[in-house]
Amino acid sequence: MKPSEPSFTLSIASLMRVGVISLGLLLLWQLQNLVVVLMISIVLASTLAPIIQQVEALRAPRWLAVLGVYISLIGAAITATLVIGPTITEQIQRIVAALPGYLDALTTLIEDSIMQLGISKPEDLGMINQVLDLQALTAWTFRSSQKLILQSVDITKGLLGGVFNLLLALILSAYMLSDSQRLLQGLVALFPQPWEQRLADQVHPVSQRMGAYIQGRLLVSLILGTTVSIGLKLIGITEVALGLGAIAGLTNLIPFFGPVLGAIPALLVAVAQGGWTVVWVFLLFVLIQNLETYVLDPLVVSPSVNVPPLYQLLAVLGGTQVLGIIGALIAPPWVAAGGVLIENLYLQPKRDAEQQTQPEPEMG
Repeated sequence: MKPSEPSFTLSIASLMRVGVISLGLLLLWQLQNLVVVLMISIVLASTLAPIIQQVEALRAPRWLAVLGVYISLIGAAITATLVIGPTITEQIQRIVAALPGYLDALTTLIEDSIMQLGISKPEDLGMINQVLDLQALTAWTFRSSQKLILQSVDITKGLLGGVFNLLLALILSAYMLSDSQRLLQGLVALFPQPWEQRLADQVHPVSQRMGAYIQGRLLVSLILGTTVSIGLKLIGITEVALGLGAIAGLTNLIPFFGPVLGAIPALLVAVAQGGWTVVWVFLLFVLIQNLETYVLDPLVVSPSVNVPPLYQLLAVLGGTQVLGIIGALIAPPWVAAGGVLIENLYLQPKRDAEQQTQPEPEMG
């Protein structure tokens, strides 16, 4: 008698499920702009939820707490823009306009260093010039930056579309916060028991993890941007210190690569000033980088993420590849949220099941 061979059956219901899932993924891809707005809205809502809960603890109605927090934050943003925005914009424009001069100064510094090292053979100088072709390197940097920006603009459908999507994300996040309980109950009700209750139990830890990550990232970037501006003024770079600090703070929002990107403009300005300025600026950014890596991130950001650095790096790279700069900003909190779900819905139940199946030690 022949042993029974495993048979594979494909039912109509399975085909229908695969078809529905495929159509759903295709629809999401076509509506990627709306998906990105929803992702940003959820991140915003998670970030502001603790503040609204504190206001609500003062016996304010939920809708009034949400309205008050949003008006306060928008007012603070407008005030900051009016007070320091023009100065930062003017300084950044000055840096961009002077960029060719900064590159010429860097080229001169490199050539002088090569001469001091005693490198004079034409073939050696030619190879060095090919490796250190600053004009080509600058052109590549601008093309890469332009590609990332255009990729983000393409997702948001232009500048006007980006402003509209930002307003839409603010409105959606405010609505999520105002009527969060009913929205969550309606969402988890789509799943059968026991998953309905399991998913409902994950809403708070997921929101807390995402919100804590963004809050920590913003706080660290604000501290570092302010420190850079003050440090550059003390070193002697006073004319564009505020603009360079703003660049360093904004780029620091991007994990791993942001601090390096933020240091490049300051180092170029320091090279153009000559003397020991470039050394002091380099040491300033080394000090700030160590402050972030060993003090601020472990205290403020890392406890809220609880995701291995490799996964965070992959999230930044994947988000940048798909959504440009926007992806680099919003992908890490979603990876942190996914870590919560994997831990609570799979790893922890798996560990509990393994402990229950272990034989009890025999009594002597």
